[in-house]
Amino acid sequence: MVRNRVVITGMGIIAPNGHGLPAFELALRDGFSGIQTVEDLVEHKFGCQVGGIPQNVDEISPKYFTEEQLLAMNTGITYAGIAAIDAWRDAGFEVPDAEGETVDWDTGAIVGTGIGGVDTIGEKIVPFTDAKKVRRLGSTAVEQAMASGISAKISGWLALGNQVTTNSSACSTGTEAIIDSYYRIRSGLAKRMLAGGAEGSSRYCWAGFDAMRVLNRTKNDAPEQASRPMSASAAGFIPGSGAGILMLESLESAQARGAKIYAEIIGGMINCGGHRMGGSMTAPNPTGVQRCVRGALADANISGKDVDAINGHLTATFADPHEIKNWQNALEVTPDQLPLVNSTKSLIGHGLGAAGGLESVACVLQVAKGFVHGSLNCEDLHEDIQPYAQSIVHETKDVDIEILAKASFGFGDVNACTIYKKWRA
Repeated sequence: MVRNRVVITGMGIIAPNGHGLPAFELALRDGFSGIQTVEDLVEHKFGCQVGGIPQNVDEISPKYFTEEQLLAMNTGITYAGIAAIDAWRDAGFEVPDAEGETVDWDTGAIVGTGIGGVDTIGEKIVPFTDAKKVRRLGSTAVEQAMASGISAKISGWLALGNQVTTNSSACSTGTEAIIDSYYRIRSGLAKRMLAGGAEGSSRYCWAGFDAMRVLNRTKNDAPEQASRPMSASAAGFIPGSGAGILMLESLESAQARGAKIYAEIIGGMINCGGHRMGGSMTAPNPTGVQRCVRGALADANISGKDVDAINGHLTATFADPHEIKNWQNALEVTPDQLPLVNSTKSLIGHGLGAAGGLESVACVLQVAKGFVHGSLNCEDLHEDIQPYAQSIVHETKDVDIEILAKASFGFGDVNACTIYKKWRA
């Protein structure tokens, strides 16, 4: 059976606290939060009135797309396109001529979204339809509303001819996309895959969560303090948006063209807890979570004690203490042996379907550059996390990470875990 080694040769990121790898890395190292007051949420009387939205996109996007292209794009597609093109260029490729006849049959894309297109539906399709003005919707409403519009647009811009898919598995979407792409390259079905997640910024994306009262309403006057994973005073997650995309490539292909390599993916696992044993639409089955982590370790042929750092899902909800305990049990270590732990969501909020992609870019940067970024706003650790206090990173540390485990868990009791390893030529 073919089992190609898979490496990361390019990355693209547009996050609430930075666009591009240098800006994002600096924000991670400095603990710079991208959470701000969102006037649209204030105007529409949301309980949570802060969020994470990439800044200056109106100035950035014309550098990537024509005016005509932008007319057929919503925020999720725009974020995905910027991150995908940046990852493509970072991997050493030129954006092809839109009128060219060449298709790259060896490269594909799995770029997911959680609620992609709902902003187009809320802002255009429903109002125009209810006002009996369907003809005014224009010819691009469907491609903006359909979830697969994200990956379809990327394939058109970059002439991709391998598998092109938009997956959707709630908050595990981005990590799942990376694992599925890893499997595809590993089995020899593709040489390269753009993989990650994107999510638009819209009150229509976030309204349902506000209605569920799972968003933090207590820090509207202090946005940078609002995202509080692992904190005793955590009161819900903060909505985020943006896109993070990796270029995954077979080691053979990367070496043949002399590409730079950031890190290697050595294992991955996707599963579901089946909505049993404490699992439900909104809560994880702890056995399912632990089986997912252990499955990723087994796929990587390593033990829990080989893991140097964990980038958790850690959203600032009731699930955080359970997640830390699940990590301990899955890795089969004592509390004092738990690896270093951080939560990127403390800096950018919860990007929903984009979360795994955004956070995976952070993971690869940390592995490649030798640091673990701090988690904001958890000085008052939850009492159930106190036994692991020595593992929780509050301020950025320079650490030579060999192996980092990244997991995402989503509504529907779905789980995904990836194992990243430092690249040593």
